[in-house]
Amino acid sequence: MIKNEISSRSKILELEKTLLDNVDEKNIIGNKGDIVRSQKFPLKHTFADGIYVRQMTMKQDSVVVGAIHNHLHVWFLLTGHITVATEDSTEDYIAPCYVISTPGVKRVIYANEESIFVNVHKNPANTQDLDELEAEIVSKNYKEYEQYINKNK
Repeated sequence: MIKNEISSRSKILELEKTLLDNVDEKNIIGNKGDIVRSQKFPLKHTFADGIYVRQMTMKQDSVVVGAIHNHLHVWFLLTGHITVATEDSTEDYIAPCYVISTPGVKRVIYANEESIFVNVHKNPANTQDLDELEAEIVSKNYKEYEQYINKNK
C-alpha cells in the first residue's frame, strides 16, 4: 500500500486517522496527533551552534506518519532503504543519500529495511528544550501549519 497507493493529502490524512484510531501501544503507537517519542523509534538529539540534529532509527517494516515541517531543511539517510510518500510523489531512498525537504508537507515513511536517518534543523535560539524545538520546527496538522505561516510572514 505505501509504495504505490499513497500520493495525495487526503489519503495520507486518512491513513494517519486510521492508525490513530487503532493505537494499541504495541503495534501502533500514537498520541492522537501529538508528537510521539517512543523506544520503538529511538531518537538521538545533538546540538551545535544554531543547529539541532535529530537521528531516528526505524526497524524493518515499520511506518511513520510524520508531522508537517515548518522550514526547509536537510535530511540524510545514513543506512538502510526507505520509501517516502507525500501528496505529490512516492520515492525510494537507499543509503547513503541526502534530501532537501520542503516545508508544509506531511510524509509517510516506510522502512524497507532497518534504517537510520537524520534531520538537520536550524535552531537560532540554541535551545535544547525538545518541546520548544518541536513547536518551532513542526506543525501537527495543516491548520496549525497555516497559522504558523501566517504568524511568521
